[in-house]
Amino acid sequence: KVVEALGIPQLSTGDMLRAAVAAGSDVGMQARSVMESGGLVTDDLVVGIIRERVKEDDCIKGFILDGFPRTVAQAVMLDDMLRSTGESVTYVVALEVPDAALTERICGRWIHKESGRSYHTTSIPPASLAGRVPSPETMLDDATGEPLMQRADDTEAALQKRLKGYHAQTVPILAHYEPSGVVTMVDANQPAEAVWTCVDAAIKGLPQPPTSPAAA
Repeated sequence: KVVEALGIPQLSTGDMLRAAVAAGSDVGMQARSVMESGGLVTDDLVVGIIRERVKEDDCIKGFILDGFPRTVAQAVMLDDMLRSTGESVTYVVALEVPDAALTERICGRWIHKESGRSYHTTSIPPASLAGRVPSPETMLDDATGEPLMQRADDTEAALQKRLKGYHAQTVPILAHYEPSGVVTMVDANQPAEAVWTCVDAAIKGLPQPPTSPAAA
C-alpha cells in the first residue's frame, strides 16, 4: 500500500544483492566473492549496491528501503550516500508492538509444511487442538490430519534473541533520525486496516489518528 500511495518502489536489500550478483556488476561480483568464501557482505558493499540500484529510472521520485538500515552505523552510511546527491531520508515509520504481543503472535504460529497452510494456537487453531496444550500431537492440519510444525524462527528462544538484537541495534536508529523530524511512531498492536490508516497519515504528514483495540 505504501508503494501504491507514494508511487515509488520498495527495495529489499536481499533482492538487490541477488540482482547485483546475477547482473555481474562490479559491486555484485565483489559481493559474490565474499559470499562464496563464506563471509558476510560488508555494509560498504550493501551501500554500494543501494547506490547502484537507486540510479534506475523507477527511483527518480524516491524509494522505500526494506531491511536497511538495521544499525546506527548503517544509517550514517546511508545518510552520507544520500547527501552526496543532495538527498536525505524523508520518512522513518516505526511500527511499535509490545514484546509480549509479538511473542504471543509469533510463537503461536504453526504451519503445514507441504501446503504452507498457517495456523495459530489462539486466533486460528486447528480443530484438533480443542483447548489442549499445543504440541505436534495436538496441532494437526485440518485438511490432511498431518502434524503441523513450528519454524525454527518462531520459537520463543529464537524470538528473544531477535528482540534483543532489535532493541540493542535497531531501536537507536530512531534516536539518530528524531532530530531531523522524520520519525513517526505507529501503534501496530491493532487491526491491520487501523495500522494502515496510521501509516498513511504518517506519509502524508498528518497527525496520528486514535488507536483501535489490539488485534487478536
